[in-house]
Amino acid sequence: MTRTQIILTRLVLLGLVVATWELLPRLGFVNPRLLPPLSDVLTMLGQLLGRAQVQEAIWVTAAEVIVAFMIAVPLGAAIGVLIAENDYVGDIFRPMLFYVFSIPKSIFLPMFILIFGIGFGQKVAYAAFSTTFVVIMSAAAAVESVKADHILVARSYGATRGQILTRVYVPSMLPVLLETLRISMIFNFTGVMIAEMYASRTGIGHLIANWGENFQMRQLFAGVILLAVVAILFNEAVRYLESRCSTWRA
Repeated sequence: MTRTQIILTRLVLLGLVVATWELLPRLGFVNPRLLPPLSDVLTMLGQLLGRAQVQEAIWVTAAEVIVAFMIAVPLGAAIGVLIAENDYVGDIFRPMLFYVFSIPKSIFLPMFILIFGIGFGQKVAYAAFSTTFVVIMSAAAAVESVKADHILVARSYGATRGQILTRVYVPSMLPVLLETLRISMIFNFTGVMIAEMYASRTGIGHLIANWGENFQMRQLFAGVILLAVVAILFNEAVRYLESRCSTWRA
């Protein structure tokens, strides 16, 4: 299937979803109070974006996501590389990390609330905690994906440790690392949303939780669409970079 056919198929599917969402409430197949027509939701979205409260909530959520991401990615990458490069450290900590990684992170949220309160720090800390384990596992897998023959050849030609890192490890690891960024941002974004919806006074997640609790369905679906658009844009941007860098892998 060509690229054009794929795009057309996606557009057709999107059109079907949009038409179904719009027509089902209009024709009475679904209660409009539970599922408002898409046109009403989009109108509400435009109104919400013009409100100062919503704009402030978006900026707060964006700041939390960015700060948590900037903490989790370098920290997780450093730990992942250390585990993959050092057999002794890996043998000790890898089973423990797999054990913690398998546990739903939401059970730790009350601990973060008790320690950090319900402010900015609590949401950042919880999101960074949720994301770090994903980055650790992915970074370790990225290091292990580098072919040993390439490292051996580089050392044979007298390459320094820094040159091996920048000219062998990074090009080979980049596609995996970009995939890691995409996945970790999903976990990071989800962590912030859970923290805001569970216990918070600010943020778009807090507003969405309030709209849901008060059965303000147009506002609720408008907020969901807003979050979905942001997540899709970031995902596609990283996917594009990933496709551009995939040729670097040997």
